[in-house]
Amino acid sequence: MGFWITWALIPIVVEIIPALISTAKLMYMHSKEKKPTPPGKWPYVSIIVPVYNSEDTLFDCIRSINDQTYPKDSMQIILANNQSTDDSFGAYAKAQNTFPELILRYVNTDNGKAKALNTAIYESIGTYIINIDSDGVLESHAVENMVLRFENDLSIAAMTGAILPKEELVQGVKGFWHRVLAKNEYYEYAQAFLSGRTIESSRDQLFTMSGAFSAFRREVLMETFLYDIDTIGEDTDMTFQIRTRLGKKVVICADAIFYVEPISGFSELYTQRQRWQRGEMEVTHNYMSQTAGLNRFFKNFLIRRMIIDHTFSFPRMIWFFASFVLIAFGYSATIMLLSYLLIYALYVFVGIINYLSVGALLRKYPEERKYYLHLWWVTLTLPIYMFVCSWIRLIGIVNGMTTKASWKLRGINTEMNQLKNVVKDDVKTVREQRRKDKEGK
Repeated sequence: MGFWITWALIPIVVEIIPALISTAKLMYMHSKEKKPTPPGKWPYVSIIVPVYNSEDTLFDCIRSINDQTYPKDSMQIILANNQSTDDSFGAYAKAQNTFPELILRYVNTDNGKAKALNTAIYESIGTYIINIDSDGVLESHAVENMVLRFENDLSIAAMTGAILPKEELVQGVKGFWHRVLAKNEYYEYAQAFLSGRTIESSRDQLFTMSGAFSAFRREVLMETFLYDIDTIGEDTDMTFQIRTRLGKKVVICADAIFYVEPISGFSELYTQRQRWQRGEMEVTHNYMSQTAGLNRFFKNFLIRRMIIDHTFSFPRMIWFFASFVLIAFGYSATIMLLSYLLIYALYVFVGIINYLSVGALLRKYPEERKYYLHLWWVTLTLPIYMFVCSWIRLIGIVNGMTTKASWKLRGINTEMNQLKNVVKDDVKTVREQRRKDKEGK
């Protein structure tokens, strides 16, 4: 029994205890939160929207900008088209006619999101620059809340907003398993942005600003090398440029919400999480080269994150497969099952604590809070969802070491077919060798 309790100590010490401490700190921070003071005059803001084949979503995105509580004459909207082949321009033209008060510009750029953003940054004239994706919509107070945060804390150089899948779209997902997946994703995003990244931000350890919704002081952004066009993690690279290279503060504005479409299915989850993992590996390789080492575990949060996210992934994989092997060697299947149930129960417990804390943080958004609290049952499925995601991340690590980085990653169907072919070839080779051995006798 002691052997399996020791195995359970890994998630307890590495994940569960830190999560409980962070939750307590989060609630304390929330209780001490002060109401920001509006500026005498609202500063000019440039909102950049990279556009790539966004015909179906661009108009709604622009409408959400039009519906902002921020003054329209203090917003410049730049649509950076990076080689769209659909009628995205038609959506822009429709928005121009529908929202005449908006200051809209449409610029053509080179292919690639990073190049589109960089081109638009040079076209921007705002005190603050906000980037949002074209396939999502802003909550009506999002821009105002971001600017208030900037204006009330001059030490902040950049920030990310909170990303949530849109409730109506999550509710409209067809198919039982797809709907379960979408609701787990919603729950994960709510806890990650409103809880996890808020804690990271309070320690000045925010790992990445979301590429879907980020904001910058223009003067700081112009001190960077702009967005790296040679990495698939350009948003993470920008975060490290500002915090590590420039030594400036990067935070999250949890009161600024950007709504995105829910995950389209497991295939998208598979490629998305691998892409995130590979982007993380690229950036950490660039910024850890001079500071890597176990002796810096308590000094450098990046060292701790890499060890927890990557090094501990391999023991998890080994123990998973070892469980079946150990049963064959006579270990008690009952005790092994109880150890896994114990770990699962601990993760559910942490999920319940996070559920209550995030519910409290959503009081400013009663409709959103109502929907979030309605999903209480996801505390039971989230550990399984996160376990699956951890395996996908592990596959991303392995693929990152063996294949060239690219935005277009192999889908799960392609990889499964390749795996089947490898197994067939191996079986064929074994059979051929057995046949030769028999003939040799």
